[in-house]
Amino acid sequence: MKRVYIKKGDIFSVPIDEMHVKLFQYIADDLEQLNSAIIRVFKRVYSKEEILDLNEVVKGEVEFYTHTFVRNGVKLGYWQKAGKTSEIGVCDIFFRDSGDYGNPKIKISEDWHVWKINQPSIPVGKLEGDYQKAKIGVVISPDSIVHRMKTGKYDFVYPSF
Repeated sequence: MKRVYIKKGDIFSVPIDEMHVKLFQYIADDLEQLNSAIIRVFKRVYSKEEILDLNEVVKGEVEFYTHTFVRNGVKLGYWQKAGKTSEIGVCDIFFRDSGDYGNPKIKISEDWHVWKINQPSIPVGKLEGDYQKAKIGVVISPDSIVHRMKTGKYDFVYPSF
C-alpha cells in the first residue's frame, strides 16, 4: 500500500453507494481529545463521475463536525484522499462530552462538559442553552462516520441532554 501523507486542508472522498460519494475535510487537531483530527463533513452528495472543484466543495454546507483518526480510515479503506485546499473555514466549534458516557443506568446526563478546539473543557452539569448545539466530542471510528454520512445517524447510542 502506497503511503498517504495527510495534512490539514486535505479532502477525502467516501463512497456512499455504487454511484455516489460524499466529502470531508481535515481541518484541525484537538489536544483536548487525544490529539485526534477534527473533520468537517459536507452535506452535498456527488456523482463518482463528477469532476470536483475542491475550492467550491469547501464553500458548501457542512453537515457535521467530528473527531476521528483520519489515517485509520485511509488504512481501513473507508475513504481516500481526493485533494487539498488551504481554505479550512472557521474552527470556532463547541464540542460536548458526558462524564457518565457508557453508563447504562444514565438516561439523561447531568455531567456534561464542553470545549472549543485546543481549549480546556468547561464543566456545565446539565446541557442547557447554546451548549445543546455543541457537537459530539468523542473520537468516532471511521465506520461510524461512514454510517452517519449514509444515514444521518451514528451507529451507537450517545447520552441525552
